Amino acid sequence: MRIRTAGVVAAAALMMVAGACGSQKKSDNSKAAKNSGTLVIWADDKRTAALKPFAEQFGKENGVTVQVQAVSKDLQTNFVTASQSGNAPDVVVGAHDWIGNLVQNAAIDPVQLSAAQKSAFAAQAVKGVTFNDQLYGVPYAIENLALIRNTALAPDAPATIEDLVTAGKKLKAEGKVSEIMSLQVGQNGDAYHAYPLYSSAGGYLFGTKPNGDYDPKDLGITKPESQAAFAKIAALGEKGEGALKRSIGSDNAIATFTGGKAAFLVSGPWAITDIKKAGLKYDVTPVPGFAGGKPASAFVGVQAFYVASKGKNKTVAQEFVANYVTKTDLAKALYDAEPRPPALTAALDAVKASDPDLQKFLDAGKNGAILPAIPEMASIWDPFGKAEAAVIGGADVPSTWQAAAKAIGDKIK
Repeated sequence: MRIRTAGVVAAAALMMVAGACGSQKKSDNSKAAKNSGTLVIWADDKRTAALKPFAEQFGKENGVTVQVQAVSKDLQTNFVTASQSGNAPDVVVGAHDWIGNLVQNAAIDPVQLSAAQKSAFAAQAVKGVTFNDQLYGVPYAIENLALIRNTALAPDAPATIEDLVTAGKKLKAEGKVSEIMSLQVGQNGDAYHAYPLYSSAGGYLFGTKPNGDYDPKDLGITKPESQAAFAKIAALGEKGEGALKRSIGSDNAIATFTGGKAAFLVSGPWAITDIKKAGLKYDVTPVPGFAGGKPASAFVGVQAFYVASKGKNKTVAQEFVANYVTKTDLAKALYDAEPRPPALTAALDAVKASDPDLQKFLDAGKNGAILPAIPEMASIWDPFGKAEAAVIGGADVPSTWQAAAKAIGDKIK
């Protein structure tokens, strides 16, 4: 979501990693003395700033030099490339839905946490970083979509999406807003933001196995329920109610709300900073579903720390991820850098009294679906999003859905 040119940053990071083991420091009293040297951590800009003081302290305690390097764009892709070329960092910070791809590319190792350590985290967070019955990351934050509304314009939370549209139309007719709602679509669609409506209308992406894992052989996009869901989404589009528009995308969805052009915004905790800066009075509630439909189920994402399989200091990396990332102070610092609900229960308890939005987002996601981390999910995003944008723009639903279902089905066999 935060995009800026980072070729120089990524290249510099690779060069720094390549030379990372040149400096060797040893401490006989260090837990990591046998593997002293340099520990390299890759993260995005905001996480980098929050991590540095804690990483430096970890380095002092363990007799290692710790470098926290910012990779501002395409972090996952740069990490896989670095892993394949022998220039991987030791630890990388990113979203849990990377796991399937990273495991497939032999880029990360399982993380060893005790039962007591696991129990310190929210169950959803642990589930998110578990893949093929193994724990592959240590979670630090949970995120999901919710309905954020301007309470000066919409004091009551709508019970259904139809109620929301009715309220938005009334505000628009009164000249108080120019848009019925703000939900990120864009010219190429957005499966992540569309999923609450898609799920409420009866659609699903993957079924589940008996153990709860996603089953790529049970492909929901090819089922008739998916076509019906696309039809309901289309009815909210430009040729229907006018509530969903391709002109609202990642670059202006939040600004449409903070600028007072819409009373309703479907977004995540990352939107709150801008909303507060705008001085709006707001509230956070679950995304409403269709009348008579299933509850809207937002995807639940987890942000986590991973140990690189090709890292040069894997023992120290395991120590840092398993026994340092699990500290409350570090989790709070990451929350301060960008206020998303901490996955560590103690950290959540420490900050939620001063930030009631955290529990509201968690409540909005408590019945949510863990964002699929299986590699097959990569085949969903583009065809689904483009089909969504097309039907919102007025394209024929059956033929558009069939084309997307075939494109996805052909890739996942």
